[in-house]
Amino acid sequence: GFFQSYAVEVDVKDASNATCLYAKWMMRFLIKYETNSSDYKSATLNLSSSVTHNGSVCGSDTQAALLAVQFGEGHSWSINFTRNNETYQGDFITFTYNTNDTAVFPDAKRKGPITIVVKDTMRPIELNNIFVCHNTDFLEAENVTQIFWNVTVQAFVQNGTLGKKESRCRADTPTSAPTVPPTIANVTTASTTTLSPAPTTAPKPVENPDTGNYSLKSGNKTCLLATVGLQLNVSQNKPLLININPKTTTADGACGNTTATLKLNDGNSTLIGF
Repeated sequence: GFFQSYAVEVDVKDASNATCLYAKWMMRFLIKYETNSSDYKSATLNLSSSVTHNGSVCGSDTQAALLAVQFGEGHSWSINFTRNNETYQGDFITFTYNTNDTAVFPDAKRKGPITIVVKDTMRPIELNNIFVCHNTDFLEAENVTQIFWNVTVQAFVQNGTLGKKESRCRADTPTSAPTVPPTIANVTTASTTTLSPAPTTAPKPVENPDTGNYSLKSGNKTCLLATVGLQLNVSQNKPLLININPKTTTADGACGNTTATLKLNDGNSTLIGF
């Protein structure tokens, strides 16, 4: 199906009318809810064309910054940011959806606002840098999948002027290996590959990779199955073949209403994501 989604732009000003917190992004929510007949339906909640940002706060050395938006029939979303001497980062995302919105949640058994809180996995960003992520990321918790894309954000803006240097998300820079295991899967229409530097004395892999069995669950039900042997052919100074070892590779990701993501990693970095 086709779902209309609007971009949100929020420019929070301080007492001197200087920008202190800026963000522009797109997001969508996939929500599973119980109906009066005790079965479950999936709803898609998009931002409306009219979004307010009441309650947003600039923040300081001792107070967290808060980016808060309200939209639709009683829905709201917010993220708080904290800083130290050199960096800032998102801490928690709070999302409230209102099942009294019958256009989105017809025949919902539980009525009224429902709030979930998710720890944000945004890595620390240098102060005066602007965080940019064009690729699609999502967070999943308590029957809700939050999907984000085309994100631009800077908290604790210095002297009212946005930074000129960008800090890109890992999904936007697939050739650089993350320093810690990633915790957000990327929803893309094509595969993304992130490789750690190969040792110069790496043994030559066998010709055919071993077949692995990978699966994902949504609740108690398996929602994605993959039985596949994978080999990466990397073009560097000389061709490099890398077999994906199913004995040391784990599967992660999630199944949504219209998208599913399978992420394979070896505990150090994402090897490949579908």
